[in-house]
Amino acid sequence: MAKPVNAADLKAIFGLEPKAAIEYLKAKGYTISWNWQRVLDEAHASSFTVAKAMNLDLLSDIRDALEKALQDGQTLKQFVAELQPVLEKQGWWGKQVIVDSQGNAELAQLGSPRRLKTIYQTNLQSAYMAGRQAAMEASTDTHPYWRYVAVMDAKTRPSHAALNGKVYRHDDPIWQAILPPNGFNCRCRVAPLSESALKRRGLQVESSKGKVSVETVEIGTEKRTGEIFTAQVTRVRTTDANGKPAVFSVDPGFNFAPGKGLAEALKRKERAQ
Repeated sequence: MAKPVNAADLKAIFGLEPKAAIEYLKAKGYTISWNWQRVLDEAHASSFTVAKAMNLDLLSDIRDALEKALQDGQTLKQFVAELQPVLEKQGWWGKQVIVDSQGNAELAQLGSPRRLKTIYQTNLQSAYMAGRQAAMEASTDTHPYWRYVAVMDAKTRPSHAALNGKVYRHDDPIWQAILPPNGFNCRCRVAPLSESALKRRGLQVESSKGKVSVETVEIGTEKRTGEIFTAQVTRVRTTDANGKPAVFSVDPGFNFAPGKGLAEALKRKERAQ
């Protein structure tokens, strides 16, 4: 079984100081949401949100803990150990009957070790990938090719494994949708390549032209009203390691590039100053 990715692992993988990653978190505003399905895609680039975390103090505590994890290189175990008592003190732990802003009551799963793992891994990888994308875009004159890298173990989604090793130019529009993370607990990353490295490894540059589609899928139903939630997902027709047809697909809610969010969030921060 693969071990969880922690902050120190991400820093080693991406070769970055956490400054840009922390900026990505700090530049975001807050969005209070009962259902994760209401805050999707680009909305994550501008807002920090945790489903059913229904007050700003709570969201602030969680984001502060993530910033500390990035800065200090905390493991998941350390992150949970420090944040769990804070959430318990705020009453946001375990299964509880919660009343939403319309006065409707529902039994909801609040904080748990499993939820904190998802919060930790997804937010840290989004932050590091945003910083990584900014660094890669600054060096496209020497490293114009980007290679998708999946972990390729038993936990890797077959859909994500389908893109492992695929190389596209940095300006191929495909990167606006497939830069990791491409789902909760996704561990994929992107590696830049120079022309000489591309030739030395015998890699082929692909084009996404004619191979990309965007589909609308159902992602759940509001229990009280029956409202059906939908999301757009990008799908890429490709081939697997054996040359057989395969399809990559982002998970619902991840149809955006974190690095684009960092650039836009920093611009908003500058305008606000």
